Amino acid sequence: MTSESSPLLHYRLFSTASTLCDGEPTTVGTGPAPRKLSTFFGVVVPTVLSMFSIVLFMRIGFVVGHAGLLQSLLMLFVAYAIIWLTVLSVCAICTNGAVQGGGAYFMISRTLGPEFGGSIGLMFYLANVCACGVYVLGLVEGVLDIFGKDSSDPTNSLRSLPQGYGYSFLYAIVVLLLCLSVCLVGASIYSQAAFFIFILVTLVLFSILLSFLAVGPRQVTIRHGGNVTLIGQYTGINSTTLHNNLQDFSLADYTLDYTTGNLMNFATVFAVMFNGCTGIMAGCNMSGELKQPSRAIPIGTIIAVVITFFVYLILFLLTALTCDRTLLREDYGFFRPINFWPPFVLIGVYATSLSASMSTLIGASRILHALAKDDLFGILLAPAKLVSKGGNPWGAVVYTWALVQLVLLAGKLNTIAGIVTVFYLMAYAAIDLACLALEWASAPNFRPTFRLFSWHTCLLGILSCLVMMFLINPAYASGSIVLLLLLLGFIHFRSSSSSWGYISQALIFHQVRKYLLLLDVRKEHVKFWRPQILLMVSNPRTSCQLIKFINDLKKGGLFIMGHVETGDLDSLPSDPVQAHYSFWLSLVDKLNVKAFVDLTLSPSVRHGTQQLLRITGLGGMKPNTLVLGFYDNATPEDYFLQDSAFTPGLSPNDDPFGVDATSLQAHFPPVRSPESPRHLAPKEYVAIICDALKMHKNIVLARGFPSLVRPGTSSSNAALYIDVWPLDLLRPQASAYVDVCSLFLLQMACILNMAASWHRYQLRFFLCVESSVGGNAAEVKFRELLIKLRIRAAIRVVDWDRVAVLWGQGQEHPGLTREPISREYLKAANQVLLEEGGMESAVRFLYLPRPPADPALHEYYLEELDALTEGLGPTLLIHGLTPVTCTEL
Repeated sequence: MTSESSPLLHYRLFSTASTLCDGEPTTVGTGPAPRKLSTFFGVVVPTVLSMFSIVLFMRIGFVVGHAGLLQSLLMLFVAYAIIWLTVLSVCAICTNGAVQGGGAYFMISRTLGPEFGGSIGLMFYLANVCACGVYVLGLVEGVLDIFGKDSSDPTNSLRSLPQGYGYSFLYAIVVLLLCLSVCLVGASIYSQAAFFIFILVTLVLFSILLSFLAVGPRQVTIRHGGNVTLIGQYTGINSTTLHNNLQDFSLADYTLDYTTGNLMNFATVFAVMFNGCTGIMAGCNMSGELKQPSRAIPIGTIIAVVITFFVYLILFLLTALTCDRTLLREDYGFFRPINFWPPFVLIGVYATSLSASMSTLIGASRILHALAKDDLFGILLAPAKLVSKGGNPWGAVVYTWALVQLVLLAGKLNTIAGIVTVFYLMAYAAIDLACLALEWASAPNFRPTFRLFSWHTCLLGILSCLVMMFLINPAYASGSIVLLLLLLGFIHFRSSSSSWGYISQALIFHQVRKYLLLLDVRKEHVKFWRPQILLMVSNPRTSCQLIKFINDLKKGGLFIMGHVETGDLDSLPSDPVQAHYSFWLSLVDKLNVKAFVDLTLSPSVRHGTQQLLRITGLGGMKPNTLVLGFYDNATPEDYFLQDSAFTPGLSPNDDPFGVDATSLQAHFPPVRSPESPRHLAPKEYVAIICDALKMHKNIVLARGFPSLVRPGTSSSNAALYIDVWPLDLLRPQASAYVDVCSLFLLQMACILNMAASWHRYQLRFFLCVESSVGGNAAEVKFRELLIKLRIRAAIRVVDWDRVAVLWGQGQEHPGLTREPISREYLKAANQVLLEEGGMESAVRFLYLPRPPADPALHEYYLEELDALTEGLGPTLLIHGLTPVTCTEL
């Protein structure tokens, strides 16, 4: 972005902006600046002045002399094609809603978020800093061209200024100090003179056009120092001169640039010429002062672009008709000797150069001040926040002045023109990308009143900018792209969340919706099955270990944390659930798990779980597996007291959404004491299991996970195995190792073993075999099954005779199952599980039998499960209904 707008008004855009969309209050000034500028004075005048600058008077001959007329016209059309495509994008963004003050950076940042806004804003700033250096050096070059000491003409008293690199740098410092003094006093000096300068430049242009028609042929003596004297020919309008300048595309006569000594080519000449086409952001910068910004910005900018295009086109044609190549290549200020009053051209050169230098310095400082106020780069830009009592950001002005001093070290106008051009092209490409993202995101609130654009123009603008960047200078282009990516990454990882809106979220939503529609549940196949888990969480203080474990178990599938708050919406003034989402989402962030959160309000936990099982998810991404914590009398542990991430003072409290460790501790209730009544009765708990099975959901009961030792910790070295018991131990005679539930058990254990953190553990399968069946035959058959399923695991045969003999003894609850299960049998089975697994077992997978159909027996069912799994440590009881294994390719 160039700072082509009236600096005083540009400052007000930043200092009095109330906001575009986030409602931030005014921080400087007493109120919004009055909107009183029309399209002509607010957009056309500053844009035309910015697009002319020094190039209009000092580089027309340079371009035509080196490139010839045809290549010059090609450069002109390419440059304005890029400009035009970017103008369309700028107008679209500017007209998307009510435009407040703040300029292009303010609008883009508030539209696209801090990453895009900050990176584009800084690129605009750097482009303006370099452009300011270009204009200052151009002014110095124009002064030395007339007043610089020339040893070949010692009698000319006007040529008294010493020349050389050091002197040029000194003169540039003086000019920049003049600009600095104006900016520090106030931007009103340039603002009040803007229209006067516009009139003056217009008169100078008319004098140049009139001179082409009125001044007769003449010879122009050109001296570059020493004894080198050249004669250039001004022929007036002449067909022979046009023919000599009308080179074919392949015959352009590129020679050395007499100011740098470098050989010119298409890319270097285009870089110099394109620098004169920049300045299209002036209307955006004036947005806070325009009567009708949504109308003035597109109309005024387009008018300014059309005016400048035809002025350049006419000057190119008249120059090619009247001046020979020697005059054009060796005297870049040839407008002066062919003008009917030469000082007229000098006035235009000096006026445009000085005004452009001040405007870019002022504009760059305002951009920097806005970046500093948004605190996107931290202490690096802290000095730029300083303002005077009158609101002038003098800190940003001095900061920018110092950077321009570094640019001046380049010493030559053409040396840094390539850098400026690449920076502008990068900024234009970023604006086109921003508009393209908005268009592709299809956000309903992106409804710009300016509709003369499409994603095709945005994409073409991006590609044309990138291609020209690499044609001009591959090294500069690569560096600018790397800089942009670094800025994006820096702002993304450093800055906190903002309420500006994130284009990334809109794009992600658009793509997710599109692919969800393509995810057809009718096309599901067992080969591509993966667990999609709904984990019901009562209080995360006691469930954090289980939450992390399920995150490992999901295998790239869906993981949803569900929670039911009991209550009746009819008796409440508003839904209490909505305000709790931010706490649960911050919990997900702190636990570093990839999970969604779904909360509901229901009269009972059972009905709330039914709601979540039915409505959670979308399309083909809906839960197929319900995970519940085990119902027992264990004393819960408060995980928040063990992890420093949840400890106030030890955890960073800069949560991007305002939920720190203290807030989380306060939101989630304390751990239930053993004496406290439960919110869930045993019958209701088993009823939830029955409901899930009726809804054809796989069910997992997780017990003992507060004692889980996470892989990678020092305490986990003793654990070596993931143990799987694929037999229904409550009804061993009625089950088999190859039913759907057993295969589901195998699949879930294999999925856990595939997780990166669990990969070092070995799968171990236990076959409970009675002596009458034959252990070797069972092991061989099961080994064949594992080979078909491509599961690598150890198999251990367990003598089940000592347990089976206890079946049916000491029946306590008749009718619980088809055969009685004795307390002794459950204890013996539990003892075998403990002995066989030992301390080497990290987690156990057990077969979960179906609950009894009679609700009166649900408590007995829980008692049996409790006795079977008591003291086993982390254990999963699993009942699967879904075929999940496949032996086919």
